[in-house]
Amino acid sequence: MKLQSGSEPGADALKYRLSLFLLLVVLWLGNSGLYSFLLLGFGLASVIFVIWVSHCLAVVDQESQPLHLARRLPKFFGWLIVKIIRSNIDVVRLIWLGNRAISPCSTRLPLGQKSDLGRVIYANAITLTPGTVAMDMDDDTVLVHALTREGIEDLQEGEMRRRVAELER
Repeated sequence: MKLQSGSEPGADALKYRLSLFLLLVVLWLGNSGLYSFLLLGFGLASVIFVIWVSHCLAVVDQESQPLHLARRLPKFFGWLIVKIIRSNIDVVRLIWLGNRAISPCSTRLPLGQKSDLGRVIYANAITLTPGTVAMDMDDDTVLVHALTREGIEDLQEGEMRRRVAELER
């Protein structure tokens, strides 16, 4: 049985394969810690094998290698890290205040993202932020649970949704 080759034409397919190659080489070198000729050869052979298999299965594309996000990702990560730190402080404050300070609630929030990748980034950003969890997602909404009503209100203001939408632009 012959596997199908990738469906992407020319330069785009090469760009995605090259980015996958570089990512795999960096991961291999970073995780191995040993740089003998034999191990480097095995690493290169493994990377080439993975590239070939991914080409045959046609899984290397814009979705698996979102290179279009590279320019805007550092700004988004910076904002998200600050958001995570602030949310951690809020959760610690809630713990110190005791059970009376916690008012768990759930609601459905609209998704403003165009792509599946944008929807996943939005749901994961909600879950990464302490005190909130994205529990379910359909085509146009996400079900969110929060420790407090203020957590839901913060998400309803839409800053996170807007920032993810800017990221995927």
